[in-house]
Amino acid sequence: MRKVLFVITVLCGMTAFSQDATVKNLKKEAEREIKKDPNDTSSKVWKTGGFFGLNAAQGSLSNWAAGGDKFSLAINGNLSTYAFYKKNKHSWDNTLDVNLGYMNTTSLGSRKNDDRIDLVSKYGYAISEKWNAGALFNFRSQMFRGYTYDGDGNRTLSSNFLSPAYVLLSPGFEWKPDKAFSAFISPATVRWTIVTNDSLSAAGAYGVDPGKHAKTEFGAFASLNYRKEINKTFSYKSRLDLYSNYLENPQNVDLYWTNMLNMQLTKYLTLTYSLDMIYDDDAKLFGPDNTSPATQIKSMLGVGFMFKF
Repeated sequence: MRKVLFVITVLCGMTAFSQDATVKNLKKEAEREIKKDPNDTSSKVWKTGGFFGLNAAQGSLSNWAAGGDKFSLAINGNLSTYAFYKKNKHSWDNTLDVNLGYMNTTSLGSRKNDDRIDLVSKYGYAISEKWNAGALFNFRSQMFRGYTYDGDGNRTLSSNFLSPAYVLLSPGFEWKPDKAFSAFISPATVRWTIVTNDSLSAAGAYGVDPGKHAKTEFGAFASLNYRKEINKTFSYKSRLDLYSNYLENPQNVDLYWTNMLNMQLTKYLTLTYSLDMIYDDDAKLFGPDNTSPATQIKSMLGVGFMFKF
């Protein structure tokens, strides 16, 4: 009997000791500091952000000898967003820019002075340190009706949503020497010009055949992009697109160039200067008879609110 009691006592002691050790180990594991493996170099594959800006300018004159409009008001909004993907050799860059502007003066009345939707999606596969092979998709149009005005203030419908719209699909190669600059080049690009408005389509606007709603072109395309935060105060971005239609007047190169320089005055107050230039050989809306193409230039300077996200 004594031997049995001795064995039971020893077993109980061993069990208590084992449980106590287990509890201590659990406590030690719970209090252990978790450190990142130095060999783990994983990072976020998506980088997203953008900004929204709103500029306004107002002026009024009364008995002003130099002359001018008694009242003027201009409001311009700009939304610019991006979503960049990067993992291993794969990259996917997406940008969306939306601009809308309105002005009102006593002599000209109410007019739209800016209207743009611009979506760019670009995929790349790294074939070397600075070169990617991939494809680019671009959609560009506007939101509301646009008009041209003669010397007497009479207006004529010149554009609308999807009239025109430009859809471009371009396989090619991209050169990225650094984070700020990139150049995409394609010798074989398909571009569609879309005009859904019946009256503009009937007039053969933007190069479509009269009565048709779309025109297909095949040519060469190049896109140069620069985006740089110079310092905490200044940032600049620029994009230059060039397109030559092999099938019709390849020497007349279409140009689309946008520039924006921002100066951050305070956390939310900014000074913005933008310069846009467009030449489309098929946009024959200018000249004495409104039948000739011309270089379109838009320059705007404003102070307003900007919110980055």
